[in-house]
Amino acid sequence: MAHNAFKYEKAVGPGGKLELQVPVPPGTKVEVLVLAPDNDQFRDLVGAASANLGFWDNPWDNEDWDNA
Repeated sequence: MAHNAFKYEKAVGPGGKLELQVPVPPGTKVEVLVLAPDNDQFRDLVGAASANLGFWDNPWDNEDWDNA
């Protein structure tokens, strides 16, 4: 199923209310995806750094470094 994407940047109002005017006919069913900003600027770096620690825990690497 083909979709048309529209991107809007709007501030959320009181009570979490958000109003947009979109270029689709009235009654058209739409899907809404809300992406809230992540205030943790280092989360992706910490995740990347810790995701690959298993690489260092292997017998071949340990043997090479222990005998260096």
